[in-house]
Amino acid sequence: MYHHEKPYMIERIVAGLSYLTMGFAGFIWLIIGLIRRSNITKFLQYHIFQSIFISIGYVLLCLIFGFILNMLSMIPILNIVAAQIALFFNMPLIFGYSIIQTAIYILLFYLAITSFMGLYGRVPFISDIIDRNV
Repeated sequence: MYHHEKPYMIERIVAGLSYLTMGFAGFIWLIIGLIRRSNITKFLQYHIFQSIFISIGYVLLCLIFGFILNMLSMIPILNIVAAQIALFFNMPLIFGYSIIQTAIYILLFYLAITSFMGLYGRVPFISDIIDRNV
């Protein structure tokens, strides 16, 4: 599936930073690559696109759940349930971060560490999409 060559250190750093910056560092690297007309390795493509995909997915999920909770808050009895659900998922849990934030940060740190090690971190469903398109 992937080359067994070890990626260069700069590729590992860019891949890791791409996760830690929610895809921004990778996006900048892609722009630099286009300007310089240089080829980007499969390792970098995989990690950059996966980090961008995760970031876009996270933003979309937040928007969708926010919209749903706003709609539920307008219904008289369901507004109490919606408020409890929102409180449960957004209340501070660890170091002031909510359950959702903690889960996302753990995922991003896992992916950043595996990319710093030169490995391909896998996320179910998302990595499969990236595999088919990179």
